[in-house]
Amino acid sequence: MSRRHGAGATSRRLALVILPLLLTVTGCTGGTADDDPAPGPAAAERPSPFRDCATLNTAPAAASPGASGTATSGAAAPGAAISSAAAPAGGGQALPELTLPCFTGGAPVALRDVAGPAVINVWASWCGPCRTELPAFQRLSERAAGRLQVVGVNTRDSRDGARSIGEDFGVRFPILVDQGDAVQRELRRNAFPLTLFVDAQGRIRHVDATGALDDAQLAKLVRQHLGLVVPA
Repeated sequence: MSRRHGAGATSRRLALVILPLLLTVTGCTGGTADDDPAPGPAAAERPSPFRDCATLNTAPAAASPGASGTATSGAAAPGAAISSAAAPAGGGQALPELTLPCFTGGAPVALRDVAGPAVINVWASWCGPCRTELPAFQRLSERAAGRLQVVGVNTRDSRDGARSIGEDFGVRFPILVDQGDAVQRELRRNAFPLTLFVDAQGRIRHVDATGALDDAQLAKLVRQHLGLVVPA
C-alpha cells in the first residue's frame, strides 16, 4: 500500500515537471501572430454634418463696425439679400464667460470670442420644438452668409442623436457642445429651445424662449434686435 502511494506521488511530481516543458514547446511551435486573424479596426465615426468652428471668432466679412459702432451695409455674399436697418439701441449683457468644445473637434471656443452679429441657438435632438425650428436656422445661415453668424449649442444630448439631426435636417452651421447646461445656468434659463441674438460688439440684445421659431419670426427678430434685414 505504501509502495503504491509512493509510486503515485512520484508520478505526480514527474507530471508537474514535464507539463510546463510541454507547454513551453507548444507555445514556441504554435501559430505566429501572422497566422491569427488581425483584430478589426475600431468602427470609424460617421463624418460630422456640421462645419468646424475655426471661423467663429472672425467677424462676418460685411458686418465690420462703422464709425457709429453699428453694422455697415457692405456687399453681402452672393445670393444673400440682406441689408442694414435702423441700429438697435445700446445695452445688452455680455455672453457668458464659458469655453465649449466644438462638435467637430479642434480647439475649444470661448463663447465671448464668437464674433457678432450672431444668432446662437441652444438645442437638443430630443426636443420637439428644436427639431421643428432647426431647418429655419439653417436657411437663415445661408441667407445671411457674410453678414451674420448662426451657431448652435447642443446640450443634454448624445453625440449620435445630434449627428442624426444634422444629417436628417440638413443642418450645417457650426455646433458647440454644452453637456453641463452651462449656458442656460449662466443665463438663468431652463427653456428649450433658447436663442440668443448677439450684436457686433458681442452683447446679448435678446433672449428668445417662446418656442419653435419660423423663417418670418427669425427675420423679424434679427431686424428688431440686430438691425439687419434678412428675407424670410
